[in-house]
Amino acid sequence: MVSLYFLRPRRLSHALSATSSACSLRSLCHSSGGNYPSQQPDPPPSCRPPSVVASICSMVRDAHHKHAHLRASPPRLGLNVDCDSLTREQAVTVVASLANEAGSMVALGFFNWAIGSDKFRHFMRLYIVCAASLIGNGNLERANEVMQCMVKSFAEIGRLKEAVDMVLEMQNQGLVPTTRLMNFVLEVAIERGFLDYAGNVFDYLSERGVCPDPNSYKLMVVAYCRIGSILEADAWLSKLIDRDFVIDNATLTLITNSFCEKGFMNRAIWYFRKTADLGLTPNVLNYTSLINGLCKKGSIKQGFELLEEMVRKGWKPNVYTHTALIDGLCKKGWSDKAFRLFLKLVRSENYKPNVHTYTAMISGYCRENKMNRAEMLFGRMQEQGLIPNTNTYATLIDGHCKGGNFERAYELIGIMTDAGFSPNICTYNALINGLYKRGRFGEACKMLKKCFQSGLEADLFTYSILINEQCKRASIEQALALLSRMIKLAVQPDIHIYTIMISALCKQKRMKESEKIFEEAIRFGLVPTKETYTSMIGGFCRDGNANIAIKFFHRMSDHGCVPDSITYCALISGLCKESRLKEACRLYNLMIDKGLSPCEVTRLTLAYEYCKADESANALLILERLENKLWIRTVNTLVRKLCSEKKVGMAALFFHKLTDKENRVDRVTLAAFMTACYESNKYALLSDLTKRIREGNGCHSQLI
Repeated sequence: MVSLYFLRPRRLSHALSATSSACSLRSLCHSSGGNYPSQQPDPPPSCRPPSVVASICSMVRDAHHKHAHLRASPPRLGLNVDCDSLTREQAVTVVASLANEAGSMVALGFFNWAIGSDKFRHFMRLYIVCAASLIGNGNLERANEVMQCMVKSFAEIGRLKEAVDMVLEMQNQGLVPTTRLMNFVLEVAIERGFLDYAGNVFDYLSERGVCPDPNSYKLMVVAYCRIGSILEADAWLSKLIDRDFVIDNATLTLITNSFCEKGFMNRAIWYFRKTADLGLTPNVLNYTSLINGLCKKGSIKQGFELLEEMVRKGWKPNVYTHTALIDGLCKKGWSDKAFRLFLKLVRSENYKPNVHTYTAMISGYCRENKMNRAEMLFGRMQEQGLIPNTNTYATLIDGHCKGGNFERAYELIGIMTDAGFSPNICTYNALINGLYKRGRFGEACKMLKKCFQSGLEADLFTYSILINEQCKRASIEQALALLSRMIKLAVQPDIHIYTIMISALCKQKRMKESEKIFEEAIRFGLVPTKETYTSMIGGFCRDGNANIAIKFFHRMSDHGCVPDSITYCALISGLCKESRLKEACRLYNLMIDKGLSPCEVTRLTLAYEYCKADESANALLILERLENKLWIRTVNTLVRKLCSEKKVGMAALFFHKLTDKENRVDRVTLAAFMTACYESNKYALLSDLTKRIREGNGCHSQLI
């Protein structure tokens, strides 16, 4: 039988309809079907006592009549029959006879009894004959249930695809698969990790008239969300929304958490609003999950706006809602604002801060190196009867490590151990990271070894620390080896690790490798950040490939990234190196229009390149858009640069503009101009400038 796993739906249709199928229903009904090769076949019919089938049929009928009040479903039979004494052929004959003579429910009663035995549970022909008999009786609903049993039983022994293929072939025998059967197959396939296969079954059955319901799509969405494949989840969710199906609150919470965690914040918000438009009323958990996502992203204002919305709609925020906001404020460095919200929670009669709330607040103080306040809260929570957990200890230890107080960090490890908490990987990460940053490499390596000896395994942050350290030392090969190792060990790198790696490769102008890693991150469903793109753009510009840098610049919007002044400056610098001044000037004006301030290097580079091209008027034009203070600073630097290049005439032009705008003359700039004039024998230019300083517009000029 051709497996769905290797075929897309159109090919699958052809395979299933082929009369030459090696495992066709006809051949199955005349063989031992579900047996393994090592099992002995049943004896031929001529060797069996003819009364066995009749006796069992009679027993089943009698047992069924005793449960006449359960006619809505087949009864659980307690037959006084030894399964070992009953052959597979006899079991098949009993099912067929009962269905023909006593009806579907009686046949199902025996069928359910038989598959309760290991001997018959994985005997495929029993399922096929039972389903075919029920189809013959016109009982398609029960036939579908038998197929569900077969799928479940054979999935237990790794033969899911074989069972599903047989279900699909049963359509040729009159089986009409139901939505319930399809959902059951999807659920079993997903449980065993066959998500692509589940998608193939979905497509195949949909094309043949089975109508998916909201649960069909939900199964696929939830499955992809749980493994972090957001792009696939988004595709299935879009199909669900297109059909105006509504998900439940629990699914919305999962979607929101998964999308936010992977950086698809805008998409999470869109689905939150769309599901509400379709009729779902978001509850406290839905709002809290989105507020948490916004706060983790740093969108605190949006988080509080959502809080106000949920209150307007009659929902009361709980301790987890407040904890998400407190954590977000702390991560922004606004611990004072966070503490005011924390105090409101303390004074609340309904909700009190829990361990997570205290840990978030302690973390905020640790980030700002306010260790006395962190220790105060640590003591306060214990006074309130709350027991610090491993994360609380790890957070406090991390704060002390960042401050260089390793003595207190080691003391806290002893306290948590005495309290019955073993240091986890987060605790060791804090110590290792702190030791590396303080240059205590030997001690950090010993701590890493101790961590692994205690049975812990490196997590995402551990690899992030190690890869970052190798990149700082320019040990790119070691960093790449660590990246490869974590992928092999199923530790999925996040975009932060990829950005570290890309930045290091770009600095060494290894652009092919950096581009490969960039695309790999996208294949894993990660969303490049502004920093990721800026590293790529800067790398290509340094490598003299401004065209590719421009392509990456335009790709930023695909992932919701907005270029900042660093991004613009990197690209402008690259364009200037290739003497593409018109494009550089257009970008320069665009960034100023967007309210971004170009750095001094960019201002100077662009103006100087125009001067090199003997286009001083354009240089003046781009500088005129600057604030007066920035203009003066840039022109002073430009004059010195031109003087160092012996472009004295051009330097004089800008110096004159400088004296027109500023009555104070920079001593360093004047000294550089005087030196350049003397070395170039341009005494007349120096004399003219001196005169301008002493007379006319410069009559009040002072040296600074």
